[in-house]
Amino acid sequence: MFDTFFGLPVHALVMHVVVVLVPLAAAGVVAIAVVPRWRARFGVLVLVIATAGLAAVPVATRSGGELEDRLGASGVVARQINDHQEMGERVIWPTLAMWVLAVVLVLMDRQRRRGTSVTVVAVLAVLAAGAAAAQVTVAGHLGSTAVWSCTIGSDACKE
Repeated sequence: MFDTFFGLPVHALVMHVVVVLVPLAAAGVVAIAVVPRWRARFGVLVLVIATAGLAAVPVATRSGGELEDRLGASGVVARQINDHQEMGERVIWPTLAMWVLAVVLVLMDRQRRRGTSVTVVAVLAVLAAGAAAAQVTVAGHLGSTAVWSCTIGSDACKE
């Protein structure tokens, strides 16, 4: 299930969902945290995007392990894949924190709560959104480095 889909690696398909939706959700979370009047209008949309991004993270992680097993890389590429895998496995935590805080922020808005508690949740949501976007960016960069650093005719990966 996590290996291939119509002959394509599941990881190559699902990781694009993570790379697009988690930063998009992060931008949405920042927007509804900073502009309270947008929470009622865009809060549910932000939660849908954040939920889809969060759900894709474990699929990307699991399918990445399947792809790694299939490739059987060695040397420089294996080290690059290992670095990517380690960072990729950490994406879930800031993404989950961002999602939880976004849910709390939207629920607090629906309950018409105001004051310091909402401000604290909004600040924490912005921090979690930044962490999630940063983690996805670093993991994605390491993955693309592993894929593209050893191209045909390149001496970059000869040991």
